[in-house]
Amino acid sequence: MEYEDNIKVVLADASYEKYVDIILATINDSAKKRGSGIATRTHEYVATKMREKKAIIAVTTEGEFAGFCYIETWGHKQYVANSGLIVVEKFRKHHLAKRIKQMAFTLSRLRWPDAKLFGLTSQYAVMRINTQLGYVPVTFGQLTDDESFWAGCGTPEKPCCINCDVLARTKRQYCVCTAMLYDPKDHVGEPFPVSDEIVEEMRKSLQETGNI
Repeated sequence: MEYEDNIKVVLADASYEKYVDIILATINDSAKKRGSGIATRTHEYVATKMREKKAIIAVTTEGEFAGFCYIETWGHKQYVANSGLIVVEKFRKHHLAKRIKQMAFTLSRLRWPDAKLFGLTSQYAVMRINTQLGYVPVTFGQLTDDESFWAGCGTPEKPCCINCDVLARTKRQYCVCTAMLYDPKDHVGEPFPVSDEIVEEMRKSLQETGNI
């Protein structure tokens, strides 16, 4: 658990399911304002991520929702994606996106230490955070070929993202988003981006539920 400016960033579990609807509304509203694409997620999808301890959530000490991110494995757990990063507009002056990404990164590395971490983003701020964590820009061909992942982008006939037609036209070679990849083989021995205390607290929580 991490506290700063009266905002805590924690590993989500079933007790945080009450925030799912506001999480989805915040993600959709942000995408509309940016005019960017977004993969549609259901209430049950996000709630399941919490129950499986595959999500990071930020809330104020008074219980107000502030930010969120979830993780998922692809390609037989050879790849992990950190997705759905969102910070409520009123909390965007607290470096909260970076804190959430650091926690999601740590969660990913603890659960699947040999997996490559990747992401697709059109946001400069996210690219900068990813770069600080050790991600590098790559071609789409260096990402997972798991069809279940790419289905999240949709098709021109059934779009999940407004830019899926670009992806289809280029035969999944590139899109509006930038692909970024973290390969643990290139970072052997590097410390986690959060304190040892937070790492151990997260590790203990995962061990208690058999997730590592």
